[in-house]
Amino acid sequence: MNLRDLKYLVALADHKHFGRAASACFVSQPTLSTQIKKLEEELGVSLVERAPRHIMLTPAGRDAAERARRIMADVEEMKEAARRSQNPEAGAVRLGIFPTLGPYLLPHVVSQVRERFPELELLLIEEKTEVILRQLREGKLDAGVLALPLHDEQLHVELLFEEPFMLAVPVAHALATSKTLTMQDLAHESLLLLEDGHCLRDQALDVCHLAGAGEKTGFRATSLETLRQMVAANVGITLLPVLAVKPPVAASQDIRLLPFRAPAPSRRIAMVWRRSSAMSEFLSKLAAVFRDLPADLLTTSDVPTHGGARHPRIIEPV
Repeated sequence: MNLRDLKYLVALADHKHFGRAASACFVSQPTLSTQIKKLEEELGVSLVERAPRHIMLTPAGRDAAERARRIMADVEEMKEAARRSQNPEAGAVRLGIFPTLGPYLLPHVVSQVRERFPELELLLIEEKTEVILRQLREGKLDAGVLALPLHDEQLHVELLFEEPFMLAVPVAHALATSKTLTMQDLAHESLLLLEDGHCLRDQALDVCHLAGAGEKTGFRATSLETLRQMVAANVGITLLPVLAVKPPVAASQDIRLLPFRAPAPSRRIAMVWRRSSAMSEFLSKLAAVFRDLPADLLTTSDVPTHGGARHPRIIEPV
């Protein structure tokens, strides 16, 4: 048994297909199939239930694949620890961030990260929260920037900041003339929300429940930009996090952005990583850079009356 065979088994568990698993491992299908067969012979159990059009892992196969994931993650941490011992602030860091935060936060912190850690290669992966958490557990990511709460005792959590929400309404809406709002002003309103899987949907639903509001039926967006355009088109109203309406976000003359009076609804953002990570000391330094935002960036007092849209997606290494 070797690490290569474990990698093949994990790929097969992920893809449920010999051909796709082989492609992911950059080997031929017969090579992968042969090595899986040898692994079964060595362990003395069937790991894979083979059918003409699909495969499934047996209970023993699922257990072996999960153990293999942990072993692979430990090996990656061992390699990373060796690299970090030579230069703790050099090398690559794989950072996951969710789509309703990444495009709006990263422009404010990337230059500071480059200045503070000039030899660091920051690899940014934009995914939904559940994917980031899974990839953290599997060792595919070093850290994630996520919204709290999180319920995983294996993760270390460093709070970064609290981000308030604003209400976005069409200019013709009855609330558009308000200067500020209370939660009670949302009672009986129906809000446009994101589709399932976005943490912002869950946060907005919490606000709705507290305020006695509901969800507008028949519509679920896939991005904040879709929500924003629907508000501009007078389809409905929605909650937007304040970073999504601050410069360099362009203005829309068809939207009114309304702040809430205290206590305003908000979301807490944190950087998280595995407690067992060999990079913990460095990641704490990186979190400090993300936490050191301009004082006025997370306030609603200076948000323009009208606020709008842009379409960035930062996925490239920086």
